[in-house]
Amino acid sequence: MSKNYLLIYSEKLTTEIELLCQNSKAPSNTLFQIRKSSSSVYANIREANYGQSKADMLSKFEITLKECSETEGWLRLLVNTNVIDKETYKKHL
Repeated sequence: MSKNYLLIYSEKLTTEIELLCQNSKAPSNTLFQIRKSSSSVYANIREANYGQSKADMLSKFEITLKECSETEGWLRLLVNTNVIDKETYKKHL
C-alpha cells in the first residue's frame, strides 16, 4: 500500500500544534481553538479515507480545507501577538 502523505502530514501538524500549545502562554481560548481546528484537519482526512461515497469523501476534504484555513488564522494571531515567532509560524504553514 502506498503512503498517505496527507494523513502523515496532518498527524505531524496536529502533534506539533499540540506540543506548541502545551508550551505556550497564549490565552486558553486561543489554544482551545487552534487545537480544535488542527485536530479536525487530521480527523477529517482520516474520515475521508473511508468515505461512504465519493461525495462524502469530497465533503470531508472540503471541511479539511476550511479547518486548515482556520488553523492558519490562529497561527497568525499567535505570531501577531508575539506568542510564537515568525519561524515557528512559517514552519506550520
